[in-house]
Amino acid sequence: MTTGAPTPTYPARPRRSRLRTFLPLAVATWLVLEIWLLTVVADVAGGLVVFLLLIAGLVLGTVVIKRAGRRAFQALNEALQRGGTPASGGGNGLMMLGGLLIMLPGLVSDALGLLLLVPPVQKALSRQAERTFERKLREANPGSLGDAFQQARMHRPDGKVVQGEVIRDESGDSPDASEGPRPPLTR
Repeated sequence: MTTGAPTPTYPARPRRSRLRTFLPLAVATWLVLEIWLLTVVADVAGGLVVFLLLIAGLVLGTVVIKRAGRRAFQALNEALQRGGTPASGGGNGLMMLGGLLIMLPGLVSDALGLLLLVPPVQKALSRQAERTFERKLREANPGSLGDAFQQARMHRPDGKVVQGEVIRDESGDSPDASEGPRPPLTR
């Protein structure tokens, strides 16, 4: 039965990002590659060797994560005692990621994890990640998640930095518009 009502038209579905399209395929390919390499090593060297490799990876990854966590905690503690903030992670995050990859069962993840433990690789990846993060922040649209990280910093006379968000009223009919610029907040 027709009622004469028009059929609702739905807006076009937003296009899926490349990451959402290819990430499941990449994870499945990675898992198949890991299992295949473990079976090849088991055929060549035996099942006991593969088992010992997996246990060694678990132990080594645990040690790396524990050491990186300890270094990060010490850096934070020293920075807080100085009265500042820690400058950069010093590669601790990449060391933890490397330890996690070593802990995962598989030879490809072990190789990637060991590669992340090399200091020149850590520095190159840190610089690349920092540049990418800054570029994404510059390209952020108003109201997006990246825009939420755009913050203003106000320097107090004692040298401390107060972080906050700047909200401007562009309508011009605010009561503050007639007062002129406000002096900086101080304690």
